[in-house]
Formats: sequence, structure tokens, C-alpha cells
Amino acid sequence: MGVHHYTHEMGRSRRTGATVVIKLGTSSIVHETTHQPLLSTLSSVVETVVKLRSLGHKVVLVSSGAIGVGLQRMGLPSRPKNLSGKQALAAIGQGRLIALWDNLFGQFEQPIAQVLLTRGDISDRTRYLNAVNTFKELLSMGVVPIVNENDTVSVSEIKFGDNDTLSAITASMISADYLFLLTDVDGLYTSNPRKDPDARIVETVESVTEIRQQVSTSTVGSSLGTGGMETKLIAAEIGTSAGVTTVISSSKRPEAVCDIIAYHNVRLGGVRSGRSTPRSGTSTPTSGRSTPTSDFEDMALTPLPPRPPHTVFTASLNPLRDLKAWTSHTLRPRGSIVIDAGAYRVLSKRTSGGRLLPAGVVGVMGQFGSGNAVRIVVRKHKGSESEEESQRSAYEESQNSARSSTPLPSRRNSFNDDHSSDGDSDAGEDAERFREEDVVEVGRGLANYNHSQINKIKGQNSSLMPRLLGYADSEYVAENITISLPP
Repeated sequence: MGVHHYTHEMGRSRRTGATVVIKLGTSSIVHETTHQPLLSTLSSVVETVVKLRSLGHKVVLVSSGAIGVGLQRMGLPSRPKNLSGKQALAAIGQGRLIALWDNLFGQFEQPIAQVLLTRGDISDRTRYLNAVNTFKELLSMGVVPIVNENDTVSVSEIKFGDNDTLSAITASMISADYLFLLTDVDGLYTSNPRKDPDARIVETVESVTEIRQQVSTSTVGSSLGTGGMETKLIAAEIGTSAGVTTVISSSKRPEAVCDIIAYHNVRLGGVRSGRSTPRSGTSTPTSGRSTPTSDFEDMALTPLPPRPPHTVFTASLNPLRDLKAWTSHTLRPRGSIVIDAGAYRVLSKRTSGGRLLPAGVVGVMGQFGSGNAVRIVVRKHKGSESEEESQRSAYEESQNSARSSTPLPSRRNSFNDDHSSDGDSDAGEDAERFREEDVVEVGRGLANYNHSQINKIKGQNSSLMPRLLGYADSEYVAENITISLPP
């Protein structure tokens, strides 16, 4: 790759700008024992965000700390154990926290917006898209959204669990270019650097699954926070699968965010690590050399700067589409569809379209309604290769038949037939026959029919669905399926 290409790509980076999500944990915002705000760190974060904005980037800040600030306001020594106590402190602290951010950003005349989310807020597709549109509008207005989980109303069923996960889902929602997880260490280490003098930093991670087997993630968060290194890996998994380059770096030096982005722009010519094509596409130049228009472009003509300490998780070359990312990471599955090895092999191919025919279903687990997210699982004891090949061929034949068939008659009366009485006993038998220890999750999707209806038509050709169900809105029992476990 020549300098001309470097310069053009960095011109693209400057003209369109990158979208950057920065996550800051509670231990980086308030002191662990006094609960006083760490103003020096917060000021450095604000200066970093303002500098990124001046370079043409859009920035979203995911900020923890509401409970910590609430503790300081009420003079309490530690987090309460009960849920209502935590929610009360979050309500007390959130207003003071956003006022603190507004005061600091106000010194630079930088407008901010408060965005409070729960998983329940974005589990509905319409509300999810509304949230996405709100983010886009705020960023287009030059506003810095400051995101936190709405702890005041969250319960375990709708919580993200920690703000690492929230930041990754936020980055996925807005198709961010970078996700920075700022923590009390400057990267992912092979073991806990506080206890092991031989611990080494891991500079680049291509596969989160593989790195879990090579490093120790036994470190836990502070007494105020909820996360540790394992939650960072979960966030990296969500972010990279959605095409977001994810970085772990130190919250003690927030200004390093600018250096890390500059480093990767120079190193990769403005194309973010792990992605072969820009997200916000611009046409390839026909000829000539672009005129440098940014600081990053000038760096293309200079030697590579020193690498700032950090761990980078490279983004997937084939990121999940928005709907699949929403299904995989935002929704909580209500039940499971058990498929055979043949359907699994076909669905593992990207050309399959991520849709499941009843011919590939061998059972269901749990109760769910049409439109609910479901786990896609297979039995652990796989058959012989000849049996799998036979199942695959049969499933592909059924798939070809479905494509060539006439549209199925539809007379559905309700979108969400959660508890149809017909077939419930069969579904219950399947739930007992397929135990959790007998199956492994390979993906997720959205169910087109409820559990009892799918149980009725399992293993059947889709042409029989109108007779078996009395109607058929779709020949597929589930769609938008993402297979996350390779065959």
C-alpha cells in the first residue's frame, strides 16, 4: 500500500470523521473510599472529547458513577445490598453526575445530552430504532451524548449487567468506528499485573474466544464498580462482531485515546484495524493525490509513532447487520429451537440467508411467542458424517422447494400467539427430552411462530404448514438467525 493510498484514506477519515464511544467506569469517576469525584480524570476526559470533536470525530461518552455520587451525597460508606437502596442512590446521584459533566463540558461551550437506557427500552424493535435515530440526531447537532443505565428502574431481567456491555451495545447501535474501554490498567494482560510480575500485555487480539484460553481474567472490579476484565472481553466480543474496533486502555491517561486513534490511522492508512472497507463509504479516487487536510494525513508522510500502551481487538471483516446484531446482543431469548446437524451446516453459511425451515427443526425448549428472540441449539452428540450429510442434503432440498413454491395462505389473527393451547403438551415433552446439558447454543434468531406451533410442524415440509396450523404467514419458523459458533 503506497503513500498515495494512505493519504487518500486519511482524507476520507478527516472528511467524514470517525464515531468514537468512550466508556468510563465508576472507579475512574469517584474515589473508591471517599466517593469524591476524581476531577483531574474527569477534566482530562472532557479535554480529550473536545479535542476529538475538533478533529472532526463524533463522540459518545458512556459514564458510570451515579451510585458512587449518590453515596457521597448521602454520606454512606458503601453500596447497599438491596435493590431498592441501589436504585434510590442512583436516583440521587444521576442528577448530580450529569450536572458535573455539564459543568465541565460547559467550560468549552460543548453541549451534552443525557441518555438513560435499560435493555427493556431497546428490546422492542421500534423503540430501539427510535433510540438509534435520537443518537444520530444528537451527533449531527454536534452534541456529546452521555449514556448510563437507568438504574432507578432497572431490574435483573432488563439490566445490561454492567456498563461495559452497555457501551458495546451503544457502539453497535450507532455503527461506531471505535469503542474505548477505559479502566485502571492500560490493556489486557496475560495475568493480573498487580500480582504477577511476569504478566505481559496483549497488544492485539484477533479472536476473543481464543484469547480467553490464553489469559487470566480473574481480576474483579472495584467495590464501587460491577465489572472486571471478563466484562471487557464480553464487550469486545459484542463490539467486534458488529464491526467496531475495540480498545482497552488506561483511564489514568484519557488523552491517549487521541494518540491511539492517530497511531492506527498512520499504521493502517486511515482504515480502521480489522476492516477492509470503510463503513461510511466514499468512492475510490480515479487518479491523483489528495491534498492533506488533517493532522492524521501529515502523519502518513512520517515514520510510525511509538505505540501507546493499549490492547486492540480487531473488528470483524464481516460484521453483523443491524437487525442481526440487535437480535444477538440486545434481546434476551425466551426459549430455544433445537435444529438438526444438516440445518446447522446450512445456516452456518452466510449464503443461507439466516432463515430456518421447519424441516430442520427437531424440537423446542421453553415457551416463547412469535416475534420473540430464541436460542438456536443443537444436540451435543452429533451423528456420523454420513448422517449429517444426509440431513444437510434433505434440508437444502426442502429449502429449494420452499423458494419455488407459491406464497402460503395467511389468516393469522394475532401477531404474538404466546400461549396457544394446541400442542402445549407436545412442547412440554420436548422441553423435558432436550435438557440444557444435552444441547449447545450455536446462535440466535427471531421466531415467526410460537413454541407450540413450531412443535407441531417440526421436521415437516413447509408446504404442509397451512394444513397443520390452519394458516402460514411464512414458510420459515425463524429468521434473522446469526450463527455464532463455527461448525
